[in-house]
Amino acid sequence: MNAGAAAGVRLTDAQRVAWLRLIRSENVGPATFRSLINHFGSAQAALGGLPELSRRGGRTGLKVASAAEAEEEIAAAERLGARFVGMGEPDYPPWLRHADAPPPLLALRGDAAVLVRPSVALVGARNASVAGRKMAAILARDLGRAGFVIVSGFARGIDAAAHEAALSAGTVAVFAGGVDVLYPREHERLLESVLAANGAVVSEMPIGWEPRARDFPRRNRVIAGMTLGTIVVEAAERSGSLITARLALEQNREVMAVPGSPLDPRAAGANRLIKQGARLVTEAADAIDAVSPMLGRDISIPPQIAALRAPATGDDSQEPAEDERARVVEALGPTPVAVDDIVRFTGVSARTVSVILLELDLAGRIERHPGNRVSLR
Repeated sequence: MNAGAAAGVRLTDAQRVAWLRLIRSENVGPATFRSLINHFGSAQAALGGLPELSRRGGRTGLKVASAAEAEEEIAAAERLGARFVGMGEPDYPPWLRHADAPPPLLALRGDAAVLVRPSVALVGARNASVAGRKMAAILARDLGRAGFVIVSGFARGIDAAAHEAALSAGTVAVFAGGVDVLYPREHERLLESVLAANGAVVSEMPIGWEPRARDFPRRNRVIAGMTLGTIVVEAAERSGSLITARLALEQNREVMAVPGSPLDPRAAGANRLIKQGARLVTEAADAIDAVSPMLGRDISIPPQIAALRAPATGDDSQEPAEDERARVVEALGPTPVAVDDIVRFTGVSARTVSVILLELDLAGRIERHPGNRVSLR
């Protein structure tokens, strides 16, 4: 693995509190977080600018997380034996840095060493067949022997089989809720085994957060983003595993699938992925061949993440003109549109468009999509 993966500078305690406050503030997600720091130059400065930006977007009373709330969450993590790893720090997953809108902070329980090793995602059906679970275990075991960490979502079925088989080599469980919230409840022994075997549990959600349906696609984004590729073992047509595969494809990672019987609905999604060009996997060697070329790539900290600690440039006090704001809003609709296209169609500068989108975002009026696209809510 490229030595650049280990590069990075640790956040100070004050920066970590400010970062946590910002990402826990209302209407601030990972993409908005990055835009805010690029605009203001630091999380602390961004926190001071949130109320005015949201007011200009048409929203008052935006909830900004307090220092006391952030400090209490950090203390709660420490009581659990967990900590927060910041994007750009040495033990932040190196491939996740290059994902679309990576979480600025990950809560981590366990050994951070597994986060920076080459990894492959293994996901699939919760109601997996005996053959599917066996296949997942074989792949996880053999990939582990080849030096790969296995990442999955800690769900029943394929996920659990993959984690169990990868204990000796290293495994990472990505939670949809807080790292202290066990889901499903019957996996208590599996959680103990993962942590005892120097594996790790990570989540971008707050300590104590109970997972909701919409949190699972966010979890899948992290699974796809931190790995070299995703293998789908048994997935129905509407399986969440297919979301992970799509997110992996969007982030230029390898998408792989294990074929199954056309008569088994649990194999329909995986079979369709293969028809659409996913790498067919019947043994670990197939997956290793697919991801090995990626191991030589430069995965040093990308410029947009290094810029999170750089001072802002330009005059941030300049409020966009009303006609500029009107042109940007007019260019938006329910269909996602690329920010570059908004700049081109409106004739408004990229910096001003970014400010206007921040205003609308904090006011809850737009939604951000992969590929730097936005739409009206």
